[in-house]
Amino acid sequence: MGEQFDTVKAGHRKMWALGDYPALAADINPELGRVLVQASGAKSGDRVLDIAAGSGNAAITAALAGADVVASDLTPELLDAGREEAARRNAHLEWREADAEALPFGDGEFDIVMSCVGIMFAPHHQAAADEMVRVCRPGGTIALLSWTPEGFIGQMFATMRPYAPPPPPAARPAPLWGSPDHVRELLGERVTGITSERRTLQVGLFNEPEDFRDYFKTYYGPTITVYRHIADDPEKVAALDQALTNLARDHAQGTSPLTLNWEYLLTTAHRRPE
Repeated sequence: MGEQFDTVKAGHRKMWALGDYPALAADINPELGRVLVQASGAKSGDRVLDIAAGSGNAAITAALAGADVVASDLTPELLDAGREEAARRNAHLEWREADAEALPFGDGEFDIVMSCVGIMFAPHHQAAADEMVRVCRPGGTIALLSWTPEGFIGQMFATMRPYAPPPPPAARPAPLWGSPDHVRELLGERVTGITSERRTLQVGLFNEPEDFRDYFKTYYGPTITVYRHIADDPEKVAALDQALTNLARDHAQGTSPLTLNWEYLLTTAHRRPE
């Protein structure tokens, strides 16, 4: 069990180190960090934990708002990129390598616990949600931003699934975190005042559907991992190429650049006072 668990974590760490996720986050979704921090209400004096922070698009924003921030992530390469970006922006925060399913923090240590399209990729959803609630103080805020199953990124993962390596035992699809019912089930009676709102990120980075496909093949670890899995099967590679191109074409609005609307779920809740 322990060896299998370590293998799963090592695989996730390796996947997110592939490509250049910090560049992708900067190109495509820098505004999501601002959206999440605003929803969390993070301010000077708040102790904030960003789980699966990646290169810190939300964590750095919270630090610049004056909060005392810890950015945690399983992948050291992403933390290194975050440190560089934080230094460039003169943001002061702590960076910690940590597994979202086994956080190295005390019970109730943080006023705000948040995650921006991060914790959703922990394979065991309930374990990650339990940790998120545990480290939040009673009365504190939990804030989540996740891609929805029905939205563009959720559909991208559905498109890649037939070509992907088998998921880890008991793993659940990441976009489920974008379902309000799923998040309510994960957090349960331990929280109050839960609210969920569907919003859209408008992406205008790509001129052609093929540009989206090639960009994600180059920069996005999960996509790179799937292509590596089928690299010895040219027919599958061609089929996935076409499927991702069709996905972008079917969702595109306008021409050169295309407009792609990527739906996400913004959720806030408060840990129930003890």
